[in-house]
Amino acid sequence: MALPVLDDVIARFSETIRDAGARKAPVRIRGGGTKDFYGGALEGEVLETLIYAGVVDYEPTELVLTARAGTQLEEIEAQLRANGQMLAFEPPRFGAASTLGGVIASGLSGPRRPYAGSARDHVLGVRILDGNGTDLKFGGQVMKNVAGYDVSRLMVGALGTLGLLLEVSLKVLPVPASDLTVRQERSHDAAIDLMNGWAGKPYPITATCHTDDTLYVRLSGADSAVRAARTRLGGEALPDGDAFWSAIRDHTHAFFNPGEPLWRVSLKPTAQRITATGRELVEWSGALRWITGNVQPGPLRESAARAGGHATLFRASEKAEGVFHPLPEPLMTLHRRIKSTFDPHGILNRNRMYPDL
Repeated sequence: MALPVLDDVIARFSETIRDAGARKAPVRIRGGGTKDFYGGALEGEVLETLIYAGVVDYEPTELVLTARAGTQLEEIEAQLRANGQMLAFEPPRFGAASTLGGVIASGLSGPRRPYAGSARDHVLGVRILDGNGTDLKFGGQVMKNVAGYDVSRLMVGALGTLGLLLEVSLKVLPVPASDLTVRQERSHDAAIDLMNGWAGKPYPITATCHTDDTLYVRLSGADSAVRAARTRLGGEALPDGDAFWSAIRDHTHAFFNPGEPLWRVSLKPTAQRITATGRELVEWSGALRWITGNVQPGPLRESAARAGGHATLFRASEKAEGVFHPLPEPLMTLHRRIKSTFDPHGILNRNRMYPDL
């Protein structure tokens, strides 16, 4: 079976968007579908992006990779591993069909995020189709680019509401020479205090997690640095650290019961427990809390706001309370203006983030 001509694929994507815009009909952008659970209601004609796939350019010595949005994450990471490199923000998969477009549109990062940067920090440039079907490019393929608005990073976490991602250029990093995960029994409050204390010291920490009264810490870097840090931090070595962090990243760990609503709460790392009713898993040295169980949305969001953060209903069958933390009116006005600029007909992934956006 002959592969489609990629210029023709983009032309068909553009025609679909223009036609939908003329009819004011919503368009639902979909790659591998592994993140269909995330965000608001899914509606509209499905525009499948898997057909537009493949690595466009990868030069290991330059630490830059450019790939089409429909490329599966597994394919990209296989090429990187073959050259001793990685996506440092450790993007979650939630399934083997996860694509680069879905990774960037969701803007989610894994356990390494506070130590190596977020998905947004690693995006150098993007190519998109806007809500008029116009082919646009922003940014580039170098670490430093021209001055101006960083529109390429605006697409990270926009959930496809501003445009259909076609291609993404990413900064990549070398795989650390050594990795070691240690664990030690700690209460929730003691773990928070420890993680915040470690944050002010030059330890090669690249992931932290506290659950079931156990604190897990990953150390990465030169062998000597990892050994020295392990001696200072103490704890028992975890035999298969890679499997543990993959389970935390992809939510296959036992904590993440798919039958219960799951909240993702971002707040100051020094904040103590913000709910007495739900079970809590802590990541990012205390800055990210996963909460599940008998939790009331209103009080949880109020507690998160008082602690300097916000709460997202990450996974649930019922989303009447809204997925994302309510925004102040000035910020919502800004969101609407940006949406109307990139998607004047309001058709792309409508309601995926907030109603009418």
